[in-house]
Amino acid sequence: MVKFTILAGGYTSYIASYMFNSETNNLTYLNQYITGGNPSWIISHLRTRVFFMQPTRTSLQAHYNHSRSGPEGALTLVDTAYSGGSGPPYCGGLSTGQVAIANYGSGTARVIPTTTDPLHFSTNDSTIVTFPVPTTGTQGVSEPHMAYQYGEELLIPDKGNDKIWRLGQNGSQVTSRYTVKSRSRSAAAHGTFRFTHTENQLYTVHELASTLTLQDFPAYPNFSTPLISNVPLSPQYQPAGSSFAGAEVLIPLPTAEFPTPYIYTSNRNHWCTGPTNQVYTGLDQIRGMMHGQQAGEGGDAYIVAAGMRGTAGVKVFKRTEGGANLEEVAVNTELPTRTSFVWLKQ
Repeated sequence: MVKFTILAGGYTSYIASYMFNSETNNLTYLNQYITGGNPSWIISHLRTRVFFMQPTRTSLQAHYNHSRSGPEGALTLVDTAYSGGSGPPYCGGLSTGQVAIANYGSGTARVIPTTTDPLHFSTNDSTIVTFPVPTTGTQGVSEPHMAYQYGEELLIPDKGNDKIWRLGQNGSQVTSRYTVKSRSRSAAAHGTFRFTHTENQLYTVHELASTLTLQDFPAYPNFSTPLISNVPLSPQYQPAGSSFAGAEVLIPLPTAEFPTPYIYTSNRNHWCTGPTNQVYTGLDQIRGMMHGQQAGEGGDAYIVAAGMRGTAGVKVFKRTEGGANLEEVAVNTELPTRTSFVWLKQ
């Protein structure tokens, strides 16, 4: 029997914890840990049991997880740092021990170093990057969504500018800035990125067009990013008056049980698993989903998801047919909405 602890962020003042029993297919609500307002995006640090999140609309917090020495998922606040702007929707841990955070509301981003423990932030050595205000389109503001590390670069999709910024680094100092063109016509680039291990390729979810694109991504200073594929995420047949917007993308690494890699994407109004299969979840406005691969012990067989609206709660899906399909195996509705997840290593 394998049990997994899952932490879940949301637009509340706390992070919730759940226990998923993969033998009985039960998802049990455990506890909640006060963080401050809106810990909507949470991540685990690369090296320790430390978790970062945005607990308010201007800050970043570091919490220590006591799951191996105390109650499952128990968190203790350690340090707080200014995000470098307002409305941060995303933070990401870097291989250097730094944390990158994008600020959707102010059009800025910041790379914040951590100390050697790495439980504390060292904000004296960080730089706040301000992106230019777009001169065309209807947005009128820069809207960076996330930050993804690729080698020595940071990639930041900007919905307002309809671009993906490539930022070079020297420590935490930005040394250059250039772009990848949006490949979804007038739609805004949004979502997340994934690179294969054998080829430099960029997968991008485009929110407004609800599409997934694949581009070649050559090393700097080659700026050519030819489009390989552009597929729709919305269903072929849509109810009258409906609208869809691309949200997230997951590409779990191949394993012995799932040797064929599959791309799992979500729309804010429904869930789909790539261009050839649709899985309807009953969840409203799916913003957060995460596969359990990071937890090991067979976690690669599961994906947890929730909507940021409605009352459908949190659901766990099992990957079937080698990953080509999904089956709902567990649900918990004690909390109606959640927006991000971390599976804890056993």
